[in-house]
Amino acid sequence: MALLTLVAATAASEPSYNPRETFAPFDMEQAVNRYRGGNGLPGPDYWQNHADYAIRATLDPAAKTITGSVEIRYANNSPDTLDVLWLQLDQNLYRVASRGGIAAGGVPRGSTEGMMLDGVSVEAGGRQVELAPLVTDARAQLRLPQPLPAGGKATIRIRYHYVVPAEAFGGRTGWLTGKSGDIFSVAQWYPHMAVYDDLRGWDTLPYLAQEFYLEYGNFDYWLTVPSDMLVAGSGELMNPGEVLIPAQQAALARARTSDTTVTIRAPGAVNDPATRPHSARALTWHFRMENTRDVAWSASAAFAWDAARINLPDGRTALAQSFYPPESQGRERWGRSTEYLKDAVERFSAKWYPYPWPNAINVAGPAAGMEYPGIVFDGIDDAGKQLFWITAHEIGHSWFPMIVGFDERRHAWMDEGFNTFIDTYESDEFNKGEYAPKRDSEFAPGGGNPVDEILPVLADSQAPPILSRSDTVIERYRHPVTYFKSALGLKLLREQILGPTRFDHAFRRFVAAWAFKHPKPADFFRAMESEAGEDLSWWWRGWYAENWQMDLAVAGIERGKGGEPLVRVEARDKLVMPATLRITYADGRTRDVALPAETWIRQGSVAVAVPPGEVRSAEIDPDHALPDRDRSNNRKTA
Repeated sequence: MALLTLVAATAASEPSYNPRETFAPFDMEQAVNRYRGGNGLPGPDYWQNHADYAIRATLDPAAKTITGSVEIRYANNSPDTLDVLWLQLDQNLYRVASRGGIAAGGVPRGSTEGMMLDGVSVEAGGRQVELAPLVTDARAQLRLPQPLPAGGKATIRIRYHYVVPAEAFGGRTGWLTGKSGDIFSVAQWYPHMAVYDDLRGWDTLPYLAQEFYLEYGNFDYWLTVPSDMLVAGSGELMNPGEVLIPAQQAALARARTSDTTVTIRAPGAVNDPATRPHSARALTWHFRMENTRDVAWSASAAFAWDAARINLPDGRTALAQSFYPPESQGRERWGRSTEYLKDAVERFSAKWYPYPWPNAINVAGPAAGMEYPGIVFDGIDDAGKQLFWITAHEIGHSWFPMIVGFDERRHAWMDEGFNTFIDTYESDEFNKGEYAPKRDSEFAPGGGNPVDEILPVLADSQAPPILSRSDTVIERYRHPVTYFKSALGLKLLREQILGPTRFDHAFRRFVAAWAFKHPKPADFFRAMESEAGEDLSWWWRGWYAENWQMDLAVAGIERGKGGEPLVRVEARDKLVMPATLRITYADGRTRDVALPAETWIRQGSVAVAVPPGEVRSAEIDPDHALPDRDRSNNRKTA
């Protein structure tokens, strides 16, 4: 593209555009200190607390209950002394008159008694004390008999039980009865620690059905279920010899060296008792997962099961696995789930950050469209491109927020938007574009050009800015803003503002620096600016903090005092972006002139000097790459 020369404008700018507003400094609303640096990366004194879990739980599939105990080994790595600990009890969302239920409005589709705590004790400094938790909605406060000092450790032991919600109202967890039997997708199934961080202390934002903000740690968990059930769980199965027949163990071993899908239990064998160990008693499955913020699992006697090797950077491997009932089988249905899963994990690992866990699992059942570390829940009836898109999206959450530990409860746009962003490239690349481009409920749902499909959102005065608190975003705007606009913002930043070379380097550095940590929006904004070398205040404000529209126009073709050709370009609304100005000459030649966002930093109307020649026409954004609300003024002829 040709270099440009700007000539000061004499024409008045449009009244809707004020460069001092568009280019004003952007307040990140987060201090720079030794915990979080001005470069958007963790500072030299960054800290976060740590929680290891040992959980033992029993599923009663007839009563639909889980009875369990958890031992939490909690490390206070903060510089503060803690006089209380806070737990999250997410199952209390399903209680009658819960905050989340009332906030949702309408008639509840069902309820449970929530998570019942049968006993709580805390051990610190060699002394164990029974405590009476103070439960407030979906949270519980534990008042310590003696404060936990900086660097101190405590062990919390809890006995609990609850009723698993039915699919009709469970949302992110639940059970359903399929054609071949019950399927349980189990999440939010144990009391877990609230986050204590450097910005808010205890972050006890109530669970109103937005997702999660969790501490990292190591998990050992033991699940006791009827012997006819298969269990899919986050992490590594530690005792396959106790819960699988020899043929299934051998098939798993083959899958670990196979790039094509290996059947572990065929759909036609689901009702064959020979596919399960001969035992009238229940079996206990032991799983372990390290450096994770959560674990989830699924159990059913109706599961078929297949798997294949995932090839990771540096010669490492993992295992892609799919569990689904017989009614979901078929080449165009769940028969390709493992293929989709394998491809997504391999490409995301190569492009952004290596997948860190031993297994990636897709389960067909209730709580469809939900993601947890190492395991995702999708729909029994998902098929074709929809199954591919939802599989790639849900396992993509392994990167955001499972590896990069975003606060989903406050900033849902970060995990959903970042993940949808990387999904778009997976759709382009899978099997030479078999399902390209991604066009679903998460991204350009009308199937057209994303920069056109976003225009109604930008024109909607009621649409919330991306940076709104997540709980305030109503369902009407959840996908258009939290997913689509957020993802499109990153694509525009990569493809139109910074370019892939600068963006990818800065983005990868951000991901690697914040892996298994807790970045905030300001950390991301600063990291991208510092590493890519741009002041992006105008972009963070216009696209993220506001819901501004853009209207770039070619106002005329002019001559300078020496007869040199000029093209007048204007910003007629508050949002601006870098743009291409394409000049067509009388002899048929075309030249592209790169206009930076700063074209309009002093005035809304600018005469741009273009390469010599008889100009016949000038067009801004000729490749239709920008979200321009009025394209009728993009082109002028001489």
